[in-house]
Amino acid sequence: FGRNADSNTGIVFMPLSLWDEREESAGEIADRLRRGTQHIAGARVNVNQAGSPLTRNATRPLAIALGGGDYAEIVQWRDRIMERVAAENPKILNLESDYLERQPRVNVHIDRNKAADLGVPLQTVGRTPETMMGSRIVTTFEKSGEEYDVMLQARETQRASVGDLDNLYVRSDKDGDLVPLAALVRIEERAGPTELRRTDRMRAIELAGSLAPGYTLGEAVSYMERVIREEAPAAQIIYNGETYQFKKSGDALWITFAFALLVVYLVLAAQFESFIHPVVILVTVPLALTGALLGLFLFNSTINIFSQIGCIMLIGIACKNGILIVEFANQLRDRGVAFVEAVIQASATRLRPVLMTSLCTAFGALPLMLASGAGAESRMSIGATVFFGTIVSLGMTLYVVPSLYLLIARNTRSPDYMSRLIDGLMGRREREAAAPATVRDASQEAH
Repeated sequence: FGRNADSNTGIVFMPLSLWDEREESAGEIADRLRRGTQHIAGARVNVNQAGSPLTRNATRPLAIALGGGDYAEIVQWRDRIMERVAAENPKILNLESDYLERQPRVNVHIDRNKAADLGVPLQTVGRTPETMMGSRIVTTFEKSGEEYDVMLQARETQRASVGDLDNLYVRSDKDGDLVPLAALVRIEERAGPTELRRTDRMRAIELAGSLAPGYTLGEAVSYMERVIREEAPAAQIIYNGETYQFKKSGDALWITFAFALLVVYLVLAAQFESFIHPVVILVTVPLALTGALLGLFLFNSTINIFSQIGCIMLIGIACKNGILIVEFANQLRDRGVAFVEAVIQASATRLRPVLMTSLCTAFGALPLMLASGAGAESRMSIGATVFFGTIVSLGMTLYVVPSLYLLIARNTRSPDYMSRLIDGLMGRREREAAAPATVRDASQEAH
């Protein structure tokens, strides 16, 4: 148990038992505690799961900051957004901001007209509370070769409360009389933020919250972006913590996926010496991704960093089946087999190796998909992605690849076609070069 000495808040840490010693997950325990404490009168209880200690707001995955030019305007945006989220979306829990107006503050407003009538300069009115309540360096003195600052400040007993301002006097320039400071100023007590934060050198207020079980971070970010665009269109959206990592990894996924497809396509184009054959092979990738999404849906998982890694793996796993069929069909065409017959024979002959390699890969992912214990969610995402992606790709590849090859590769040539053509031309030239020499030898023998 920990308590903040500056406010009436406390933190309770609850270490959990090992995975095999409890029946509930951390999310289920947090949800049960949240339901049991939400009706406590006079208190606000936030139940959060411990996250990564390397990111800010580790216990709250949703962290979005509103950037603007003025804190007062950002506070208005914050209030509208938080009010709407509380009314519309119960799946976003404990949404709070880091702009906490709980620091006592005293605002001193000067009556300029009265100060002018009494002949008191505004500079004097401002300097007096600054010097007595705060401090001010007025000069320095030197002793034993060391220079010291001389600071003016009231005693601690004379600057302990707001009422001590009534004991201050300022001198008038008209007649030199002392005028009570309280007669020239109006004191206003109000609460202010404990600190003013900036993000990317911009004034910003962060909204952070946790998510209900089953509500993904992607859904929460999309919802918050829509609400911010509608309630505060002039606000600058800044992502922090786990939300920033989610957006960054999500954007990087598409770039990585595109580069992986491009590299595979170029390698296949160089191998088959054709720009059409790689298209036939890469058609298996969307089929594999469809199976991966089906697996994530059946296991109630999400598109996270682990499932994204599995999708990258599926590019190579799915392409190998298409390569086996297309490569063998080209070899049959090189032997003089008719085009349609070559495709049918290649599909039938390569059925066994396609089944063996695909099923071995799929069943190798079963331990990951059926894992339990600590870290099971991450292993399950990879296992479900690879297993269902491979199975669906296997079933569809045996029909889609031959059909597409029949449709678009009819007028293509196999990679060995040019080499066989060159070998034929070279052999013919050698025969033509050898023929005149034979005729000359025969005529000489006749003479």
